[in-house]
Order: sequence, then structure tokens, then C-alpha cells
Amino acid sequence: MPPGRRAGYRSNIRCGQDSAYRYNRPMYPDTTASITDAMHTLAYIGDLSMGQPTDHSLRTSWLASRIAGAAGCDDASIAAVRQVALLRWSGCTANAAEFSALIGDDVGMRAKMLSQNPTDPDFIRAGKAIFSEIQPLSQIHCEVSGEIALMLQAPAEVEHALRAIFATYDGVGPNHARQGGVPASVYMVALASDIEILSREQGLPRALEVIARKSGKTYPSALADIAAHHAAGWLEVLNRDEDWQASPAFGGSGAVPLELLADVIDLKLPWMTGYSRRVAEAARCGAAAMGLDAEAQARCYRAALVHGIGRAAVPNTVWNATGRLSAAAREQLRLAPYWTFRAGMRIGALAGDADIGSYAGERLDGSGAFRACAGTAIPVEGKIVAAAAAWIALQSARPWRAAMCADEACALIEGEAAAGRFDAAAVRAVSGAMPQAGARDKIVLTEREADVFRGISMGQTNKEVARALAISPSTVRTHVENVFRKLGCTSRAAATLKASTLRLL
Repeated sequence: MPPGRRAGYRSNIRCGQDSAYRYNRPMYPDTTASITDAMHTLAYIGDLSMGQPTDHSLRTSWLASRIAGAAGCDDASIAAVRQVALLRWSGCTANAAEFSALIGDDVGMRAKMLSQNPTDPDFIRAGKAIFSEIQPLSQIHCEVSGEIALMLQAPAEVEHALRAIFATYDGVGPNHARQGGVPASVYMVALASDIEILSREQGLPRALEVIARKSGKTYPSALADIAAHHAAGWLEVLNRDEDWQASPAFGGSGAVPLELLADVIDLKLPWMTGYSRRVAEAARCGAAAMGLDAEAQARCYRAALVHGIGRAAVPNTVWNATGRLSAAAREQLRLAPYWTFRAGMRIGALAGDADIGSYAGERLDGSGAFRACAGTAIPVEGKIVAAAAAWIALQSARPWRAAMCADEACALIEGEAAAGRFDAAAVRAVSGAMPQAGARDKIVLTEREADVFRGISMGQTNKEVARALAISPSTVRTHVENVFRKLGCTSRAAATLKASTLRLL
């Protein structure tokens, strides 16, 4: 469970790729990931968010590349198709709050929607619930995934495809591409996803029936014909061994700041905006205060940035619950750090960071999650990340309690340390360290714009922000419009992601 979960718990308009990426620089040296590892991490987070097996996007990417090859695409186009498949669900955390408000379990119900089983009452109910809201939901998703592609320096075709990822061949589906039509990769990835999910959920014969029915509608008939001829052989290869997981590298020697991954993770819950960054800074400062060397400080910082990966697997209804949690809900929370740990199996060079980050829920007396390990079984970096996560969480507002002041948080966490649940030295170091202020970038928000958008980014309504700042809702709306214009975004989620990346919040 997350630190501070319960008292007493033991526990977009394109602004130009060059300028956008230049601002997206790492806070410290050695806190970047390769573009390939970043894409694989985002694919993993997307799979968790959609209630899919954690190799779904990898399998879909491989299948999409085979479809592209059979359709006569060149190597560059095939590589772009693979990247579109890996990043297809990268915008899922951005509209999780809206999905949850409509259908409750944003993870489980999205999985039902992807299964496309007309005999499942939940599939029918989910479809009815989001029917009238599909346009704004998909717009949020497309805008955010497009911005992510831009920050990853992905090819223009990849970004363009992600901004139109829900487009259908017959033009009925949502299409947010602003120019140039819909790239063929959109249809190839949609078909590959149908092959992967439907064959797994309903069997290949049924999958091919559904694909035939969607032929000429969701994707071109020529692609559906390719699936009919090759799907069985491709699935046999996928299911026989795992050699196909050795996917090509993307982006050459390029790298992406880990802060981007942290910001995408935090989008799932508006009230967690900036949380992972603050935990990372507290962990780095705590490690420095404890006398750890620069390499260990960087490990703590990186681990804290990605410690929330597994959060995507837990429905927002559980995270937002204000009353007593059921045993099942508590178990879901306990497994969140497990999914962070398992991410290390998928994301190459970030494996060590995910491993350390997964200790954020552990406690020295063995009462934590998910390992329930104790004492020296927890690495020192894990103890620091756990203390930092609790320290920042206690001072942050949550649906079930208000934010504590520093003195209140200090008293509580020191009491937990005295009871043997946190490392006392780590608690003293984290709570006593002074975080370094982040550098500001060329896009400048006025003080009032920053105050207004800080509330909006945390999920507050215009009226709630107006009440808190003693201004009118129309004034709030004007400031929000100014922020959106400066950032070149049209949705709260995309603007929050960009503002966080630029360290404007």
C-alpha cells in the first residue's frame, strides 16, 4: 500500500520538436533511460492500465510488424509500426480519472471493452456508459500519447499515428489527427491488437470471425485478408518460444529523462500530480544527508521516479476510496509494488531502479508490501525511498484526508520509525534535507496562472479553484485558457504532463 494510505497503517498543437525536447532535460546527470527502455516501460504501464497481460503490447508490436511486412512496407515503416504499437496505450493514465467516473473500475472494465465479447454484460454496460463521452475520452488519450511521442523524439509518423490512434478506416471512429489523414500504421496496430486479444480471449476461429466483420470498417479489407492467411502461423511462433521479445532498439543513442516516466505514472490520479518527482528529490537529498556517494544518490532518485509503475494496475476507485477498504482492495494495493518489481523484467537497463523502487511499501518490521521482508533484507536505498515516499505522501492531500503540515508529518513518521517500521536514520535524513529547486524553462507562467493551474492539475474544478483563491470562476477559466495556449495543449492531462516536464508546477 502507498505510504500514508490510512492513519496507523503499517505499512495538442505541436510546438516544435526541438524546443519541446530541449526543455525536457533530466534534473540530474545519470537519470535518463534509453528511448527503447522508455517505450517498453510505457508499454508495460499501458498494459497494466488496460487490464492486459504484461506482454500484450510487445506481442501486438510483433504482430503489427508482421502485418506491415506482409503488406509490403519498408524497414522504416515497419519500425514505426512497432513503436506505435508499444506506445498505443501510453495515454491511458491520462483519462483514467474520467473512465473511472463513468464506469467505476477503469482497469477491469477497459479489459472487458477490449475483449469485445457481446455476451458479456459488463462489455455491454461499459459500451453504453462511455458512448456519449467517447470523443473527449479519446481526445485526452490521443493528445497525451502524441505529446509523449514528441518528447521521445519518435518519428513524425509515430506521433501522427498516436494522435489518431482510435481512427477507423470507415471514418466512424474518433479521429484527432489534424492533418495528413490517418497513417496506415493505425489500422495495422488495431488489427494486430484484435488478433492478440481476441485469439487469447475467445480463440482464433472466433477472432477471425470478428476481424472479418470489422473488415473494411475498422481496418482495410486487404489487411484483414492478411490476418486470415497468416494469423495462425504468427500466433504459433508467439506461443512456441520467447525469441520474438528481442525487439529492435529505437532512437539510436538517444535518451529520455526518467522524469517523463514519473509524470506519465502520476497522471492516473490527478491528486498525485508531481508526487513521484517530489519523492525522488526527497530520496536524493536523504541519500546525500546520509553520506551516500553520488552513484547511490542517483539510484535513490531514479528508483523513486519509477516506484509508482505498479499503481497503474489498481483501479482508481480503490485509490480514491475514503472509507474502510475491503480485503480484496487491500490486496490490490499490496500488489502494486509487485508490479513495479515485475517491470524490471521488461525494461532492460531500468531493472535495478524498478527493483529498488518496489521496496517503497516495505517496512522494517515485516508489515509492509509486497515481500513483507524485514530489517537487513531491505537495501539501504529501499529504506530511503520508503521513508521519502511516506514523508511526501503525508504532506500531500488525499481523498481520505487533508495534507499534513511538516511538523505533523514529522511527528507521525518519527513515531513509525520509533515503532520499528521505518529506518530512523533514513527518516531523519529525508525529513531534514532541503530539496533543490528545479530549474525553470523558457515558457513562463504568471504567479496567478501557476496557482490556478496547480489546482486544476490536481483535479479541482474551476469553482473549487476559484473558491480557494477567492477569485471568480470566469477568471479561473481565463487563466486556464492562457496556460493551455502557452503550453499548446487542449486538455488538462496533456497540459499537466507538459507543465510537469517543463517544471512549471
